[in-house]
Amino acid sequence: MYHRWRCCVITRGEMWQAEILRVLNRSHAPVTAYEVLETLRETHGKVAPTTIYRAPSSLADCGRVHRVESLNAFTAYQCDRHQHTSILSICEECGSVEESVAPELLDEISGLVGRSGFSPMRHVIEVHGMCGSCSMRKLQA
Repeated sequence: MYHRWRCCVITRGEMWQAEILRVLNRSHAPVTAYEVLETLRETHGKVAPTTIYRAPSSLADCGRVHRVESLNAFTAYQCDRHQHTSILSICEECGSVEESVAPELLDEISGLVGRSGFSPMRHVIEVHGMCGSCSMRKLQA
């Protein structure tokens, strides 16, 4: 019996994307590109800002992270890739982000704006408020 060996070539960009995903997965709150850069400089020394600023956008484009538009930050997907836009619930107290999917809501929104002839290209739904844990802490205080 013999084994086929497959060589896995990782590009420099893919390496940085993997590092950025690690940073985002460790954080409970959205992280800006600048914060990612600072974190990576702690472990990798001198890192070019342009390298790091491009990678989160690439990860968002390929469906690995969410771009939190209202905070100009990124957060890792919480569930497997899905075909629909996520609704992001962002806690103003602790910074946590909860991800929900409601394709019927997005269809309704598209239909509503489509009545005037508007053709939506993408949806960004971010809801700011207080998560259940923070709400409970406030009630108990």
